[in-house]
Amino acid sequence: MNDELHERIRAVIADVPAGTVATYGDVAALSGAPSPRMVGRALAEDGHDLPWHRILRANGTPAPHLLHEQLERLRAEGVLADGEKVDLRKYRWRPNGDEPDEDEPPGLF
Repeated sequence: MNDELHERIRAVIADVPAGTVATYGDVAALSGAPSPRMVGRALAEDGHDLPWHRILRANGTPAPHLLHEQLERLRAEGVLADGEKVDLRKYRWRPNGDEPDEDEPPGLF
């Protein structure tokens, strides 16, 4: 991964506001990363100073090895999970301020 892409990924993650979440795919789409896995790699290598806990898998769940800490951090910001899953329709960050249609399945923005 080149430095420019790495910094774009970091910038998108840094922009996710408290009280909201994004998926790895959301971050990939916004940063121009070719895959959500690249976002996960960037976070694993250099995400300690970012709000990493706001980034979830596409189904609204945290990575299994981060489950408890991630859900605790999100709860402290007002993001509540149903079991181990966050409702993406309710808490997903929408950078353009768009509201989802009630009949619309959860997806990218």
